[in-house]
Order: sequence, then C-alpha cells, then structure tokens
Amino acid sequence: MAKLRELLAPKNMTEGTPWKRIVEFAIPMLIGNIAQQFYNTADSIIVGKYIGDNALAAVGSAAPILNLLLVFFVGVATGAGIMVAQYFGAKDRESLSRSIGASITLTAIVSIIIMIIGPLVTRPLLTILHTPTSIIDWCDEYLRIFFIGIMGFSYFNILSGILRGLGDSVSALVFLLISTALNVGLDIWFIAELNMGVGGVALATVIAQGISAVLCFIKLIQMRDVFDFNLKMLKPVKEYSGKLIRLGLPSGLTHAIFSFAMIAVQSLTNSFGEMVIACNVIVMRVDGFAMMPNFTFGDAMTTFVGQNIGANKIDRVEKGVRDGTKIAVGVSTVVTITILIFGKYLMYLFTDTAELVELSIHMMRILAVGYIAMAVTQCLSGVMRGAGDTMTPMWISFITTIILRVPIAYGIARFTKSASYPAGRPEAIFISLLTAWICGATITTIFYKKGRWKDKAVIGKTTSITEN
Repeated sequence: MAKLRELLAPKNMTEGTPWKRIVEFAIPMLIGNIAQQFYNTADSIIVGKYIGDNALAAVGSAAPILNLLLVFFVGVATGAGIMVAQYFGAKDRESLSRSIGASITLTAIVSIIIMIIGPLVTRPLLTILHTPTSIIDWCDEYLRIFFIGIMGFSYFNILSGILRGLGDSVSALVFLLISTALNVGLDIWFIAELNMGVGGVALATVIAQGISAVLCFIKLIQMRDVFDFNLKMLKPVKEYSGKLIRLGLPSGLTHAIFSFAMIAVQSLTNSFGEMVIACNVIVMRVDGFAMMPNFTFGDAMTTFVGQNIGANKIDRVEKGVRDGTKIAVGVSTVVTITILIFGKYLMYLFTDTAELVELSIHMMRILAVGYIAMAVTQCLSGVMRGAGDTMTPMWISFITTIILRVPIAYGIARFTKSASYPAGRPEAIFISLLTAWICGATITTIFYKKGRWKDKAVIGKTTSITEN
C-alpha cells in the first residue's frame, strides 16, 4: 500500500538524474496517449465496421469544428499546467492553490457558454465547409450531442492537466484507461446493440469522459497535503485568472490556428469526395499513433521545465532538454518505421475496402519523415511553454499552418487539376502538412537557441493576496 501511495503521489522533478525523471514521468503519459488514441480509433473502427465508410467520413468531418470550439479548454489546461508546475517546484502553496482554483472556476464558466453556443453554430459551419449532403446530418448530430455534454470533456482534460503539472502522470493514466474502456464498451453497446448510429459514438464519449472527470476531481481533493482546496480558493482572483489567461491564451490560439487550417484544408478535402474524406480520417487516426511520442515528450518537457524553472535550476533545465529531445527523436524514429511497415494492417481495422486502404497507406508514406521533425518541434515548444513563453510557439504555428500549409495545399491542388483529378491531386493535403512540419522544426530550433524563453517565468511576479 505504501508503494502504491508513492506511485500515485506528486513527483518532484527538480531532483535526480534529469533523463530518468523525464522518462519516469513520460512512460505513464505515453501509455495514456496510446489509450487516448485507441479511444479515438475505437470510435472510427466501430463506426466504419458497423455503419459504413460514409459514417466514418462524417466523424472525421466533424473534427475540425469540434477542435475550433474547444480551443479555450486547451488554453486553460496549458496555462494551468505551467502555473501548477512552477508553483509546485517553488513550493508556493498559496499560489498553487489559487492557480488550481482559478482553473476550475474558469472551466465551469466557459463550459456553460459552449453548451449554449455549440449546438447553434454546428449546422451553419458544416454548410460553409461544403460538407457533402450524404454525411451532413450525421456530422450535425455528432457535434450537437458532444457540445451538450461538454462539461465532462472539459473537466477531464483540465483536471488531468493539473495532475500532470503536479508530477502525477500515473493517476491521469489510470483515469484515462478507465475512460477508454468505458468508451469502447459503450460504443459497442450503443451502435452494435442499440443501433444508435453516429450519435451513439458522441454519447459514449460524453459519458465516459464525464465519469473520468469525476474520478480526477476526487483524486485532487485527496491531495490537500500539497494544496488547499476550498470555496475561498475557487473565488476568481484577477491576478491569477489573468496569468492563467495570459499563459493559456496563446496555446488556445495555437490550437485555434491548427483548427482554422484544418477547416480550410477540410473544405479542400471535401472537394475530393467521400473516398478521400474517409482516407483522411484513417490516416489521421494512424497519424495519432505516430505522434504519440512527440506529444508525450512535449508535455513531459513542459512539466520538467516548469518545476525546475520554479526551483531556479536553469542548468538542470538545459541538461534535461538535451536528453529529452534525443530520446524523443529516437523513439519517434522507431515508431515511424514500425507504422510504415505494419500501417497497412492497422488501416484494415477501419475498412474492408481495399482501394481505401491503398490510398491511405500511400498518403501515410508521404508524411513519414515529418514525424521525426515533429519530435524536435514538440520537445522544444514544450520547453518554451514550461518556462512561460507560450507566445513563440503560437507565432510559429501561425507561420507554418496558415502562411505555409494552407496556400501550399490549395496551390498544389490547383496546379494538378486534370481530367482524372478535376479537383486536383489529393496528395496536396499531405505534402502541405509535411512541409509545415519540417519548417516548424527548423524555426522552433532557431527560437529555442535564442534563449528568450528563459526570462518568461511566472515565479516572482505574484503579489501577496492572502487578504483576499
């Protein structure tokens, strides 16, 4: 029991060998990311097998709109993780408690707003994107259910981010595994047994994440030896709420930039027809597995850097960055090679259509080398965010996705139009993405080496608010 409590306790990443602390923290997160991807993949597999390729395309077409309306939660989760990591590293109990309270209160407010706005804008946005009439009703149903049940999603992600900021990646993993198991079980029941269609996929996700959000909340209130959790701490305080928004807004905008680019490219994708739409869904699901090490080590570096910046151990930060990036690149290389070899078998999980599988593996090969470049981008962006510099990754994302990817995608499509491809070659979608990834890695490395991120720490900028 003592070992179990130690495993589930917050981890101090300011001590010990840097690469060991990073790997210890990253392994549960990597397992969690595998579960998260399985979580997403299970929806697509069950939809593709039990409803059909058009339903699979519907779920994929809904994703850009879903991501766009969830940008605030991404921002709050990032800002909360940075503040929690730095204050935890500095052993500042008052500021740590206030940061967690501000995150919980802001999440409640925005969840209610999204519950109201989301269902009202889904149909108009789907129409603007020229979503095929054969799948638009399914897309609309999926999004409406998800937005109405947004509270579970938002708190599950925010509270998991807080736990990771405290160095507890194991509890976040356990709750994610529970959520995944529930999601898969409910998917099968709602779709295969109750014939609820695409709406059943959204409902299963909402219920599973809601239950896991409750478990995260219970875990947090049991950690009162680390921070204070009461009504006083939930009261919005301008200074902490302001810092949370200042840190989180650029990350939220980064997510929004990706979403706008996805929406712009989704419109192009829709012009290629249902086959390419379904191909894009399959590739992006497999892509999720290839990206797992990158996102994992990026998040691990954010927590590692945040805690060590808080403890004023900059030399330890630099050593950890070198070690973490090398490990991330190595792992990403192995995963990418594995997916290139066995990816075709993964794609048959989504569909029995041989033509769709061949098209998907062709597109996957275009992206391959980009995953290794993204390992560098995610690690170094995680370092900047952990230090409190969330603006630089935002501008880099804007340059690579809006200025580079979207024009390149449409440009290639335009110049490759022919009798066989009246809308242009569908490879344009993936060549543009590969270009953006490689350019992003180059630019991120340059800005990391400039070192301006070292001056962005939150610690030391908070005045006393005990009287509040």
